[in-house]
Parts: sequence; C-alpha cells; structure tokens
Amino acid sequence: MNILYRHAYFLAVLLSVLYLAGCNENSPKPVTKATKHIATKTPEAYISMIISLDTLAPTAFSSAVLKYDSLLSLDNGKEKNPFYHYFRARKFILEKKRDSALSEYGRMKALKSGDETDLLKYQAIYTRMLGNGSMVEAPLMNKIFAGLKTCEHVGSRLTYRYYDLVAQAYFQNHNNEKSLEYSAKYFQAHPFKNHTVIKQRYFDISFLLASRLENYKKMAYYNQQARTLARSIGDSLALARTYDNQAQVYSMKGLNAKALECSRIYFGYLKKTNNLNDIAYNNLATAFSRNGQADSAIFYYKAGIAMEQKDPSGKRKTVPYEGLIEAYKLKGDYKSALLAADSLYTIETRNNRAIEAGNIALMHEKYAVEKKDRSIKELNGRNQLNEQIIKQQRWSFFLLLIIFLAAVSMFIVIYRQLRLRDRNKLLASENQRLQMEQKLLQAQLNPHFIFNAIANLQGLISAGDTAASVRYLRAFSILLRAILEQNRKDFIDIEEEISTLENYLQLQQMRYSGAFAYTIMVDDELDSHQTLIPPMLIQPFVENAIEHGFRNISYKGKLQISFQRSDEMLMIIIEDNGSGLDAKPLNKPKKQSLSQTIISERFEVLFGNYTKKAHFKLLDKKGISETGVRVEIHIPMINE
Repeated sequence: MNILYRHAYFLAVLLSVLYLAGCNENSPKPVTKATKHIATKTPEAYISMIISLDTLAPTAFSSAVLKYDSLLSLDNGKEKNPFYHYFRARKFILEKKRDSALSEYGRMKALKSGDETDLLKYQAIYTRMLGNGSMVEAPLMNKIFAGLKTCEHVGSRLTYRYYDLVAQAYFQNHNNEKSLEYSAKYFQAHPFKNHTVIKQRYFDISFLLASRLENYKKMAYYNQQARTLARSIGDSLALARTYDNQAQVYSMKGLNAKALECSRIYFGYLKKTNNLNDIAYNNLATAFSRNGQADSAIFYYKAGIAMEQKDPSGKRKTVPYEGLIEAYKLKGDYKSALLAADSLYTIETRNNRAIEAGNIALMHEKYAVEKKDRSIKELNGRNQLNEQIIKQQRWSFFLLLIIFLAAVSMFIVIYRQLRLRDRNKLLASENQRLQMEQKLLQAQLNPHFIFNAIANLQGLISAGDTAASVRYLRAFSILLRAILEQNRKDFIDIEEEISTLENYLQLQQMRYSGAFAYTIMVDDELDSHQTLIPPMLIQPFVENAIEHGFRNISYKGKLQISFQRSDEMLMIIIEDNGSGLDAKPLNKPKKQSLSQTIISERFEVLFGNYTKKAHFKLLDKKGISETGVRVEIHIPMINE
C-alpha cells in the first residue's frame, strides 16, 4: 500500500508554490512597477504567499510558478534573491528535472539571520529526497526531526510542512501509528485547514492510512469524501487518483474485475497527462495479476521496473519484484519466477547494506559528538569546582539557613504529596464505584428483556407452531450472544446498536407476523461507525411500542427509529402509530416504569459530568389525525 503515498505527496509538491492566482504563460516582458514590487518583497511576505498557495488547484499553481519565475528572472539582483532560486526549482519540478531542482534549492541563502528561508529550503530538499517512496534511512530522518524541532522552537509558520514530512517518512518506513499521529498534527497546524483543497488532500492521506490498516469501510468513506471534494475544486488529478483508491477497495472485497477497471482509468489519465511513473505501472500490474491475467501483469511490472531504473537516486524498490514473482508463478513459469526472486534478493541485500552503512556513520557521528560533549562537561565541571572553592567561605554563613529552609520546604512538599495521594485514592475508589454501578444498571435491563423474549417463545410453543418456535429460538440465541458481548462495554457505535435492534425486530415480526413494519434512519451528518451510545438503550422503548402500542389496534403498526444531531447532542427518536399511552394495559404499568427508571439512573452514571445532561421524554401523539407515542432521547455526542 505504501507505494500510493507518493501520489498524495505529488499533490503536496504541486501546491507548495508562490501565490499568484489567475496567471497565464505569457512571454517575458520588460521590467514594470509590478516586477519591482515583487522583487522587493520581504522574506515574510514571500513565505505568506507560498503558504497561501496550498489552496490552489494544480492548474492555477502551474500558471503561478511559470509567471512568477518569469517575473523574477527580469530582476538584476535575482541571484542574491533566495526566492528566485526557489521558484526556479519549482519550475524544474514541473519539467521533471529533479537534479536541476535540487541544485536550485541548494543556492538559496537567507537574506537575514532568523528568517524562515532556510526552513523552507530544507523542507523542499527533504521532500524531493523522500519522493521515490523507498525506506527513509536514519540520517535523513534525523535531519527532518532537527528541522521540526527548530520550527517548533521558533514558532515557525512552516511547522505543518515538517509534520507532513515526518508523517510521510513514517509511512514509507511502515510505522502506521506514527504516520497517523503526524498526519493529524499536519492537518491541525495548517493555516488553511478549513479550505476545500486542504481537506481533500487530508482525506487522500487518511485513505492511505486506512488502507494500511485494511479497514475497507473507512477506506471507502475517505475515498468518497476525497472524490466529492476533488469534483468541487475541479482537480482532475485528484479525481483520477480516487479511481486508483477505489481499485484497492474493490480488491479487498475480492472484486478483481472492477479493481482492474478502476486501475485502468487512473493509468489512462496519467498517460494522457504525461504523468506516468513506476508506481502506476506497478499498481496496474497488480490489478492484472489479481484478475488472473498473468501476461499483462508481467508486461506492466517490467515496464515499471524499467522506469524506476532511471531514478538517479539509485534506490530500488522490492515491491515490483515481489509482484513479478507471483505473476510468473500464476503463469506456471517457475524458472522466470526464480530469476525474479534472485533479483529481489540482490536488491534487498543492497538496501540493507546501505542502511547498515548509514547506521554505522550515524554511530560514529554520535560518538564524536558525545566525546566532545564529555570534554566540554569536564571543563565546565572544573570551572564550577574552582568557583565553589572561591565562594565557599563567603556562603558558609548562610549554609545553615539554607539547609533549614530546604528541610521546611521538603516537609511541606511531602505533606502535600501525601494529601494528594489520599485524594487520588478516594477519586479512584469513587470512579470504580460508578463503573460498577453502571454495569449493574446495564445488567438489570437484560433479565427484563430475556423475560419478555422467553414469554414470546412460550406463546409460539403454546400455539403449536414447532417450526416457528425452532427458528425463533435459533434467532434468539444469536441475539442473546450479541447482547452478552455488549454487556462488557460501556458504549457501542450506532452501527452495532442498529444491528442488534434489527435482530430483535425480526424476532418480533416472527411472532407477530404482518402486525407491524419498521424503518431505521441515520442522519447524513452522523458517522454511524464513530458515534457511540450506551448498549440496550433503545430496546425497552421499542419493546413497549410492539407489546403495548400495537397490541389492540385494527391496522398495521408502523415503527420508525431515527438518529440525528441536535444542538451538539445526539437525538434518538422512536415513534409509533399505536394506541398511545392511555390505551396500554393498566395491570402492567410497573414494567415500563422500571425500564425508564433504570435508563434515567444509567444516564446519571454515564453522563453526570457532562455540561449538557442526557434525558428522554415520552409524548402522546393523540390528536385529530394521528395516534401513537413519540419518544425523544437526548445524549451528549461521543465519538470513538
């Protein structure tokens, strides 16, 4: 999956340019007032414009680079202007001249001490060094972290770009947790994080991380969000990339033909726009291999390897050879598969030697630094000792006073620590008591539900319907297992709650055949996989609607359950068209009252510390044109 990260960073590279919206590629013009104004901007103004360019789509960005490079070329003092070299390098990147771009970055020199020019320069250089998608070795990793440390220390506006570099490096080194952590930091630190273009790129990155975790549901969600945003900003490259992402989703589902179709769309777009790379060849070859088309897979694997060999960095990836081995085995050509395996071994050996050499050099460098630090520390120690001898007599008079004050201070600190320790023990005990109380309240609902379910089963057995009783018992056992598993949790996501409700409702429909229908709706603003609710929260109200509301009506019952956001709260509505509150049997009021009392107590335990309190209310819909009961449950929004 890591090979796809390069595409997301290709977009990032395209966005890192100077601000100049609405430009076109005119030929160079004589020096004008606009040219002089641009050439005399401060480093701070340049940095601000470069950051703002993150919000431009690729077409507008390309025009801005070419125009700005043309304008700065007219300045007589351009060679001393670091941003002339920066824009020159950006132009070379558009022309796919990697070495020329790195050379121009190297010529950037800060105009004054303390500005952010050097941070921008090395961020651009490190981005190009990470560009081939291979493993990031320790020396480069240390340089990136050193740059990030400087950014955080001085409060640089470019800090978010170094977060981005760290996230990419961790991704290429297969450290998914760290990559996810720094991707989130990148997005939160971005000055334009609410802009559509920035959001689109963040969803691209989120998709890649979800693919590493093999969570195809989140992959599908992030890719759909990225596709919607790509269409809204008119970014054809980002839109085409969503087809490559969709191919991965299809592949994880075993839909290899659809995966191949999506890969072909993406490959065709890159070929049409002259943006093909070895990664695109590898992805298409993998799609062919999984679809059982070994010859096509071998062709594209070899084409990708041939393109990769032109990379001047000399680094080689092992992924294409691994795919080539599988394609040859699929074809039955084990001799060629063995040759590919030999090439793979050679590349892995070479990469490991490079890593070991880098580690040895790093160890030597670290040893030299530590040796120098020890020498400095020894000198400082001697100086301090001499100063202490000189000042010893001067401070002897105050020594006893200092010891006394220190003893008093230590006594106070120890006393406070003991007080805090006792307080923490009390808080821990109180927290444990609340958790046990919540579990007890939750467990009280289960006998209530099980009793009713057994009563339903007893009714089927009494009716003499053995087949229906067996089906009911089998379905009930599945539902009971799910409920017992949920008892171990304080919260479950909406999706899991809906699944349990549907199992229960289907049991009730087996007992009361044709008596009622139901619908369950989730508002589009809610993520049913991320939003959490207490388990067995809705079932008692649903049971009351079926057992009491639909019991003595002459028409078909309708039950509607909906989940929606309301004023930063999660609102759950259970609505039926039954007989209403007054029509419920008078001899069974305590059962419903007990369920509601237990739920109220659970709310107090689970949400007692929240600003907005959880509550529920029952409304009788008796009126001119409708009957039934409407239950509204309001709880704080809790996300996973």
